[in-house]
Amino acid sequence: MKKAEINSTEIARLAGVSRSTVSRVINNYPNVPAETREKVMKVIRQYNYYPNMSAQVLAGKKTRTIGLFLIDAGHVSSDILTNMLISSVIENASAYGYYVLTNIIRNTQDQDAVRSVKEIFYQRRIDGGIFIGAANHEPLIEELIAEGFMIGIVDQHLPGRTEPNRIVANFDNDRGMELAIDYLAGLGHSKIGVINGDMKRQSGPSKYEGYLKAMAKRGFEVRPEWVLPGDFHQEAGYQAIQKLLQSASSLPTAIIAANDSVAFGAIQALHENGLSVPRDISVIGFDDHALSRMHQPPLTTIRVDFMHMMNRLTGALIKKIEQGADRFEPFTIGCELVVRDSCRPL
Repeated sequence: MKKAEINSTEIARLAGVSRSTVSRVINNYPNVPAETREKVMKVIRQYNYYPNMSAQVLAGKKTRTIGLFLIDAGHVSSDILTNMLISSVIENASAYGYYVLTNIIRNTQDQDAVRSVKEIFYQRRIDGGIFIGAANHEPLIEELIAEGFMIGIVDQHLPGRTEPNRIVANFDNDRGMELAIDYLAGLGHSKIGVINGDMKRQSGPSKYEGYLKAMAKRGFEVRPEWVLPGDFHQEAGYQAIQKLLQSASSLPTAIIAANDSVAFGAIQALHENGLSVPRDISVIGFDDHALSRMHQPPLTTIRVDFMHMMNRLTGALIKKIEQGADRFEPFTIGCELVVRDSCRPL
């Protein structure tokens, strides 16, 4: 007999026990004599037998697999921060004995892509899912939550949506922007611009609102021509600076970028146009990912502990999968200023 053909009925025959006894051994029930258990396990080991996953799911068993869904138009492979988040989820899930099924959703308006994601949940190929990069209100996510699936979301704020199977991890963007403005003010800067992130995602408007609050607290003027549209990738920072240099009547003395990747693009564009950082313009980022300290100049930024965030989010999701969801549990990750060489005193 080929090993691939063996099933629980054949295991029972070879071990000389009933099929229900094989089931109790596989599921680690305590009411099986040690001698019988070892007899069954000897045959299982000999034939490399693994229970059929489909049958396990139909019987109400967990797959011990979570889904990780990245919503991004095409910057995943080149973005160090995104890759760190992926690795962090996999590492933390593995520590709990879970596997991770990963999927990149290029466009949530693509009905075929959305249908494929739904099938993963409805076919019970995973026990729950984590979404990164979603719009603040993403119909796909809301539908899955309404259906009762366990869902973890990075970066979302929907007042009144407090379903117990929704887990939300956010950043303290108000505090981060306050730290950035206060530091720049201490260096003598008051003419401070900002490159915004994706305004469809929670961090986009929340960082901008934090910037406005911090500027108002200091009594600094917010000049519309220094508020630059952007996204959360390097090219957005590059294009924002090109637009600023082409259209602004005067330049700010400092710029805060939506994240470090955006800051890298901004610095590149400034250098290509003959401007030096920080001699001509100071630049401060947000995130502190792996390349920030090695950049030229090393980037002053607002550090967020993404490893801790993903550890906590993954653990919370798995806890709800295993113990059930009884209450809404959002949490916010703090931040701190990291001073390097991309800002200078006036």
